[in-house]
Amino acid sequence: MGIRKRKSSDIWHIDFRAPGGGRVRQSSGTSDKRKAQELHDKLKHEAWRVAKLGEKPRHIFEEGAARFLRERMEKTTITSMTAHMMYFCGIFGGRDLASITRSEIMAAIPVDAVRVGRKAPLTAGTRNRYLSTIRAMFYDAAKEWEWIEKAPNLPELEEPTGRIRWITRDEAKRLLRALTDECMQACTAFGFQTGLRQSNILKLEWSQVDLVAKRAWIHPDQAKARKPIGVPLNEEALAVLRRQIGKSDEFVFVSAGEPLDRWDAYAWKLACRRAGIKKFRFHDVRHTWASWHVQGGTPLQVLKELGGWATFEMVLRYAHLAPDHLAQHAGAVLLHEPPRLAVVS
Repeated sequence: MGIRKRKSSDIWHIDFRAPGGGRVRQSSGTSDKRKAQELHDKLKHEAWRVAKLGEKPRHIFEEGAARFLRERMEKTTITSMTAHMMYFCGIFGGRDLASITRSEIMAAIPVDAVRVGRKAPLTAGTRNRYLSTIRAMFYDAAKEWEWIEKAPNLPELEEPTGRIRWITRDEAKRLLRALTDECMQACTAFGFQTGLRQSNILKLEWSQVDLVAKRAWIHPDQAKARKPIGVPLNEEALAVLRRQIGKSDEFVFVSAGEPLDRWDAYAWKLACRRAGIKKFRFHDVRHTWASWHVQGGTPLQVLKELGGWATFEMVLRYAHLAPDHLAQHAGAVLLHEPPRLAVVS
């Protein structure tokens, strides 16, 4: 045992018995005998320290990234998390997880959009999503896998407070008229009436709709918060659905018999321009739906259930749109008491 070559390969392989009785077999990844021997000695020394001194075995960053992604394959955000991990592997590849410091991680959070293959500048929110992914991986390495003693403390980057973008009913009508694509128009109209996220609308199946009971539902694996969402359907939402009957046996919203696999961003921007609406994304249809609800008197707790939000804090963004329930308390700070009405006997 030690290092040896196999007949079919020029790469040296490592093979030794660990102090605990287990056997370590792996490729050295090199055809250089001296480098292979150095790696063999290093691994053997580490195995001795793990067995005799109780130290944790070492794991490199790629091992952590691979396990982290493997355990989250069913997450809706797996695509973006994979991109984040590929970026960090380019920086920390080959490094012992326990050796990576907080300052190194914070310095590695991308600033340059070109560096991560994006055209638009990176916002604080986008950078925080990179940070959230690597933070979760280090947390798992410390708490779940017990690979490292302690996860680095990685703070959130400060994000500017943005305004909720919503439009009026007249603007919404103009936008719907400006959308020339029938499927996009139907999806948008349905969004204004239900507040569903774009992905849930595009992938909605007839098996998730009950026109008689006037309801639809989103399964837990389709929801961002991983909880089922019940969707009551008003008359305008039902009218949109009825116009889709017969176009597909499976999906509700289709174009040429097939569900939309991608949203036509150019057609959307063109329709917004025709309608005289600036800086309005499809996700703002959901904001508009929520804003109309609050302005119409829907309680915030009810809105939370309707929108399928995970936390009440998400709904509080819309509270300022309907301050009427506070009006009765506004007089508590008057400098002068209001005149009292004379009582007529």
